[in-house]
Amino acid sequence: MLSCKSDKKNALVETDSEEVIEEVVELVETDFTISPVSHATMVLQWPDATIYVDPVGGGQTFEAYPDPDLIVITDIHGDHLNVETLESISTSKTKIIVPQAVADKLPATLDAQVDVLNNGDIKERFGFLVEAIPMYNLREEALKFHEKGRGNGYVIQKEGTRIYISGDTEDIPEMRALEDIDVAFVCMNLPYTMTVKSAASAVVDFMPKKVYPYHYRGTDGLSDVSLFRTWIKKSGKWNEIEIVQLDWYPNQ
Repeated sequence: MLSCKSDKKNALVETDSEEVIEEVVELVETDFTISPVSHATMVLQWPDATIYVDPVGGGQTFEAYPDPDLIVITDIHGDHLNVETLESISTSKTKIIVPQAVADKLPATLDAQVDVLNNGDIKERFGFLVEAIPMYNLREEALKFHEKGRGNGYVIQKEGTRIYISGDTEDIPEMRALEDIDVAFVCMNLPYTMTVKSAASAVVDFMPKKVYPYHYRGTDGLSDVSLFRTWIKKSGKWNEIEIVQLDWYPNQ
């Protein structure tokens, strides 16, 4: 079996009996490296392709990584979309996959590179099958943050491996209905997305093989991700879902 690797040497892998520090975690049938950059931003690298997810932070943030073949952007908010960063990254051969609301905010100079996917749309690019998954709020007090149809989560598939990126969402039915997810990146921060308990409940429904809590900084600081592990453990699914904690906030 090939491996899904984290380039963070202090990746924390939780098991039922102990915490194990591992650099390489074996799981899926293709090799790719996960580089958490910050909050919602990451770089996914295969031997033959690189994806930037929600690149923000300026072009210098990505100088250590190969130029992207694909960029996927989930929403219009500043922690997901930063035009200055996009313009400072080498994207001459890049396809940028976005919802319409993001496309409307991009400069005309990027038009030829943009693929608009609405919720439910699927596009194949560079050997990746990318499906736009709804992301939105459910709680009445949070509806103003993410309305249904504006943003995209994504399922990215390559060589049989399926990766889910939640974007900003609550534990919506479309998330709970996902199938055959190998790796899931799931948000959990208030007031913008969902509680760690709601995130755990959704994860137990769609049962990814491996889940990475991410996007867990809210107005009151960082969410207590240890509670996410606790709720997974209480569900009885602890041995069926591997939880990996990476350092998304190195300066906090």
